[in-house]
Amino acid sequence: MNRFGSTLQELMAARMGGSEQAQQEAKQREDEMRNSILSQVLSQAARARLNNLALLSEQGLIEILEKVSQQTEKKTTVKFNRRKVMDSDEEDDD
Repeated sequence: MNRFGSTLQELMAARMGGSEQAQQEAKQREDEMRNSILSQVLSQAARARLNNLALLSEQGLIEILEKVSQQTEKKTTVKFNRRKVMDSDEEDDD
């Protein structure tokens, strides 16, 4: 098994039972693993954006997304220009 698999098993065991200190240590190792994986797969700019989003509350994030949605919403208007055409019935010469 790789180092992440064995560490994951340790974390699960610590969370299921154990002292508060063991749970805190398990959470800290879990955070370190997550950060390690994210640093491998994300660019620095992407990690910065992710960290900014993590600072927001869920409600704050929803409000921001709604505002962006409203600003980018396209409003379509249809305008009919009717041409005035002379009616051929008016000029009926027999």
